[in-house]
Amino acid sequence: MQDDLSTEPGACCWLEPQLRRVLAPNPSPMTHRGTNSYIVGEGSVALIDPGPALPGHHAALLAALRPGERISHILVTHAHLDHSPLAAPLAEVTGAELLAFGPAARSPAMQALAEAEPGGGEGIDHGFAPQRRLADGESVSGPGWTLTALHTPGHLGDHLCFGFGDACFSGDHVMGWSSSLVSPPDGDMTAYRASLDRLGATPWRVLFPGHGAPVADPATRIAWLAAHRRDRERLILDALAHGPADLASLAATVYAETPAALLPAARRNLLAHLVDLAERNRIRADPRLSATARFHLA
Repeated sequence: MQDDLSTEPGACCWLEPQLRRVLAPNPSPMTHRGTNSYIVGEGSVALIDPGPALPGHHAALLAALRPGERISHILVTHAHLDHSPLAAPLAEVTGAELLAFGPAARSPAMQALAEAEPGGGEGIDHGFAPQRRLADGESVSGPGWTLTALHTPGHLGDHLCFGFGDACFSGDHVMGWSSSLVSPPDGDMTAYRASLDRLGATPWRVLFPGHGAPVADPATRIAWLAAHRRDRERLILDALAHGPADLASLAATVYAETPAALLPAARRNLLAHLVDLAERNRIRADPRLSATARFHLA
C-alpha cells in the first residue's frame, strides 16, 4: 500500500489492488491536503466521495478511468461541500447510480438547540440528494468488489463508512492526521462516540479516510480518538468544578493550545461536548442549552 500523500492533486494513485485514489485540489486547515476520491474495482467501478465542485477534479476523475471502464455506482459518505457536490454532475455524465444515506433526523437535544438559536451547519451541501438511499448494513457490488454501508452519525447525521473486505472507507469519522469536527446541531457528540465504538468493534486491517493518508493501525487510532474525547470531557468538568462558565471561557481553558485559526471549530466541538454532558445530566445550562448559556455542574 502506497502513502497517498505522495500523490499530487489530480494524479491517479493506486493504493492497493482494486483501489486507486485521486486527490482533490482543495487543501485547507479542515481538509488537510484535500479530499480523497476513491475508485474501487476495475472495469465497472464504484466512486466514493467525488468531492468538491471543481472542474479540474471532475476531469481528473474521468481521466483516472482506463479505456473501456465505467463508473457504475457513486457513493457519498456525507453531504459536506468537500465530499458531495460533484456526485450529481458525474452521475449525469456517467449514468452511475448515486447512493448515500440521505437525510438524517436530529436527536431531540439537537433539534431543541437548532430551534433555540442559529449556528452550526458549516459546509453542508444543502442541494445534495441521493438517487437511492443506502440503509445501514446494505451492500452494493460490482465485478470483484462489494461495499457495505455502515451508518456512523456524529460528524454529520447522514455519515456513512463503507466496509470493503477487511478495509473500511472511514470518511471524516476517523482520520489519521486530525480528530473530526463535530458541530451541533448537525454534528452530535453522543452519536459520534457511539459510532466510534461501533467502528472499533471490527478488526479492520486499514482505514481509508476522507482526508489524509491511510490509517494502518485502525484499532490504535480509534482507541486514541475515544480517549481524546474522554480527556476533553474531563477538562470541561474540571473547569466547571471551579464555578459556572460560558463557552468562550471554557474554550480558553480546554483548547488553550489550539492555534487561533482552529478556535472557531474548537468552540463547536466544545459545544458538542456540552450538549452530550447535559444529555447525561452531568451539567446544566442557564437559562437553556445554547452557545450563549452559562454552564454549571449538575
